[in-house]
Amino acid sequence: MKPKTTKNRLIKYLPLIMAITFITVILLPFLSHAQVPDPSGTHTGTIKDVPAAKPGAPTLNEVADAVGHNRIGINILWTLLTGFLVMFMQVGFAMVETGFTRAKNVAHTMAMNMFIYILGITGFWICGFAFMFGGIGSVSALGGTPGLTHEFTIHLLGKDFGIIGAAGYFLNSKVYDVGVFTLFLFQMVFMDTAATIPTGAMAERWKFKSFAVYGLFISMFVYPIFGNWVWGGGWLASLGTNFGLGHGHVDFAGSSVVHLVGAVAGLAGILVLGPRIGKYNKDGSANTIPGHNIPMAVVGTLILAFGWFGFNPGSTLAGTDLRIAVIATNTMIASASGGLFATLYMWIKYKKPEVGVMGNGLLGGLVAITAPCAFVNAASAFLIGGIAGLLVVLSTFYIDQKLKIDDPVGAIAVHGVCGYWGVLALGLFADGQYGDGWNGVKGNVTGWFYGDPKQFLAEFIGGTTCIIFVFAVMYIFFKVCDKIIGIRSLEADEIKGLDEDEIGLKGYDNEDHPPFEHEKITNLV
Repeated sequence: MKPKTTKNRLIKYLPLIMAITFITVILLPFLSHAQVPDPSGTHTGTIKDVPAAKPGAPTLNEVADAVGHNRIGINILWTLLTGFLVMFMQVGFAMVETGFTRAKNVAHTMAMNMFIYILGITGFWICGFAFMFGGIGSVSALGGTPGLTHEFTIHLLGKDFGIIGAAGYFLNSKVYDVGVFTLFLFQMVFMDTAATIPTGAMAERWKFKSFAVYGLFISMFVYPIFGNWVWGGGWLASLGTNFGLGHGHVDFAGSSVVHLVGAVAGLAGILVLGPRIGKYNKDGSANTIPGHNIPMAVVGTLILAFGWFGFNPGSTLAGTDLRIAVIATNTMIASASGGLFATLYMWIKYKKPEVGVMGNGLLGGLVAITAPCAFVNAASAFLIGGIAGLLVVLSTFYIDQKLKIDDPVGAIAVHGVCGYWGVLALGLFADGQYGDGWNGVKGNVTGWFYGDPKQFLAEFIGGTTCIIFVFAVMYIFFKVCDKIIGIRSLEADEIKGLDEDEIGLKGYDNEDHPPFEHEKITNLV
């Protein structure tokens, strides 16, 4: 009898090895999803209908189940960890906004940043998640998301236009699944970021009761509805399949969905709220009201930059998507160029680098790269971030001095102007190397400079729709809210500081800052 050699064994099991390879590499992405909710995660990523192998050999079912389960496990772990990073950005927002405002409002500003997290979770759990993702269907990277199959659509011009999701309220038993819960956590912290932006734009004069109503309204309705149109399979995502406009409105991690939504909501609120007492003189000239703690603001900025490595790479929803390396590096490069160009502008024009502008330039670069980070190369990322840094400086002065809009932390410039620039930049610089199948369109996402001007048009439509929709709804909301309960704190409270009368305690028990009348207020450069 001829002895069995290693070579003979390999030849004998070669068909089995080839079959396993084919299943795990080719078929697995299409087959590895749960058909019913899987709250324990036991069956998520497994394959049940693979033919058994020869007796005595490892079965294809066992191998495929192990590989599929591990693949989805990696994706879920990755998505949760990056979600935790995004949640940590709440600390950064709290420190930036508090540092750039006055000591007498420390507790009030911090309370808004904490309570928006509490309100946001509640509102998103009640119906926000359902409105946003109730009709998204199966997210294969998370093993399938059963139950999210109900999208309200309208039929016009022979096309279907998704308007709002209608499944997943209260994360009920029909969506009691590990993939769905992972998606909820990750998307909730994104919503929280958008909802937080107005707390800086409207700081130092916003009545806390009105703020609480706002927190529920934006988390339950405004953010989820626009989010559905872009990320939930709604009509903006379908501009490609319905009208041939590239891949539809593409926003990888939220330049429009998160940042532009938050900034436009803040703008609407400021216009109803009005400027802080002492911000503008009778002749219309603007005064600078300095922040009380620049170190706090700087630390907060760096925390936000750190959290952005969850924000952008995490939006793959897949640790097995190796494009995360490009996304993370592009994010870092754009943040640097944003800070660099903003700093150089101030240094050259005003002879001082100005640390506050440096930080906002860095954040502006991050906001701008958030939409195109997965679709552009490093040179484009640097250019996108650099332009954003300049836009932050120019728009901040224009908004403050020309438009007379009092935004204590520069949120409209950072998140609004740069958010809009970010989606337009995607339509220009996407290099056609990534995004095959995005929004149901074959081929990679390609911008105008690489041959597809229609993608730019889709980005323009999406960004402009965001501005019109969010501003109209939020302006009406703030007007109605002002009529019913009032949105601005009492004048005496604002002069004294909002901490004790609005929150019940001082932010600094032993602080020795003088009252408003004697605080340093200087003319802008």
